[in-house]
Amino acid sequence: MNALWFSNGAALRDLVFGASLYFPPIFKAFLLGLLLWLVIHHLLRDWIYSGEVWHPMLMDLSIFVISVSTSLWILTRW
Repeated sequence: MNALWFSNGAALRDLVFGASLYFPPIFKAFLLGLLLWLVIHHLLRDWIYSGEVWHPMLMDLSIFVISVSTSLWILTRW
């Protein structure tokens, strides 16, 4: 029975290749947005936590949402 189950390994390779090829765009936008957010956060970190911003966590979250939205826009326009 095991010989019938593992006799054709091509289906598994096709599944892995297909999953990497058709990676959902929202995850691509999330990863690109995370990288963009890391750069922006590093540049604005001193200003965000200096006390000028009322709530630093909300500022970080809004910058993250804007960067994910921007990366989704970049991916759709490319």
